[in-house]
Amino acid sequence: MSRPGLPLATLTFALVASIATAECVPFDKAPEKLGEIACIRGKVLKATEGTKGVRFLNFCEEHVDCPFVVVMFPNDLRDVGDFRLLEGKTIEINGKVKQYRSQIEIVLKDRKQLRGEYANLPNLPKDFEVDRHGTFSAGKFSGPKSAHKTGARPKTPREIESQQEEQ
Repeated sequence: MSRPGLPLATLTFALVASIATAECVPFDKAPEKLGEIACIRGKVLKATEGTKGVRFLNFCEEHVDCPFVVVMFPNDLRDVGDFRLLEGKTIEINGKVKQYRSQIEIVLKDRKQLRGEYANLPNLPKDFEVDRHGTFSAGKFSGPKSAHKTGARPKTPREIESQQEEQ
């Protein structure tokens, strides 16, 4: 008697194992892997921040001339870890090689995509604010704002009567 899920599980395991043992290609060969799940290797020269908190691992001095970049979105940084420690290090990253505009990239969503000694990045420091780019201060707490307009206090029935009598 065969199990219906066994061939799928075996195939999935074989695919994951083949990716994990796949030879990494240098970052300048990444365009040849476009559309594939691949392992890319290179030395991170700079870890930079773009607009809206998107972070980049750059393998060239000038990112516009570079054939490959690693992209990290703010929502994924807690799963990636302290990516700043990768600056100056040679890394191996697994993922789908994509093209965004004219740039070839892999989106780093989790530290499990990294191989070798940097696969276990420590967590980001607690004071690293992803949404505020590291400069946010909590400040003072104040209660919720009143829903109604403030201004002249409401009049009591006596004040209304006396005002009508004066008119």
